[in-house]
Amino acid sequence: MRAELFSLRNLTAVCMLGLSACSSSEEDTGFTNDPTGEVRALGDFKQGIATWYEATGAGHCGYDASPEDMDVAAMNAPQFANSAVCGSCAEVEGPNGTVRVRIVDSCPECASGHLDLSKQAFEKIAPLKDGRVTTRWRPVTCAVKGSMRYHIKEGSSKDWTAIQVRNHRYPISKLELQGPTGDWMEMKRENYNYFTSAPHVDLRPLRLRVTASDGQRLEDSVPRIEAKSLFEGTAQFPLK
Repeated sequence: MRAELFSLRNLTAVCMLGLSACSSSEEDTGFTNDPTGEVRALGDFKQGIATWYEATGAGHCGYDASPEDMDVAAMNAPQFANSAVCGSCAEVEGPNGTVRVRIVDSCPECASGHLDLSKQAFEKIAPLKDGRVTTRWRPVTCAVKGSMRYHIKEGSSKDWTAIQVRNHRYPISKLELQGPTGDWMEMKRENYNYFTSAPHVDLRPLRLRVTASDGQRLEDSVPRIEAKSLFEGTAQFPLK
């Protein structure tokens, strides 16, 4: 591990599973990974660099720690794309093997092509003592199970609402909220991986339209605005 690449990874702690509350001692990250699930390539392999850090699964993307799923990584700053890569997956080939990782953090010190892997992911492609290795990697769909999930950020109310999409198969390119007249209003993507709305949102349920990076679009809903809550959706992008 290179010490200069270590950065503080923030932890968000409170969640709600489906419509029932859970305490921070109950672990539900909002992701249901299937390590053996089928995936599709979303781009070509590119040459890159991999290092490792003591990851928790939390970080810049605003997810909860995921001790049960530590195949995660931090994306380099040039390719972080204002958080658009958060929750997306990459297939990494190293000297000793291949691993699929989910992007949960950013690496400000890393140049384009560089992935900072969790310790657990790195040791699947190279000895930890190597610290830094040449790789090739490509973006792929995530092998998730079940529907997408929606996390309502702390501080959300009818006057300001921030929603994060989790457990998505494809990267998320856009999130829209249906207004009282039926028009769709695009929410603003923030660098901390939430979509924020205009003031005075007080709709029950909140009707959402989610667009994937490949152009697929689906509609879903959140029953209410409830800060620090995680809601189970009803839909998922099909693998194409």
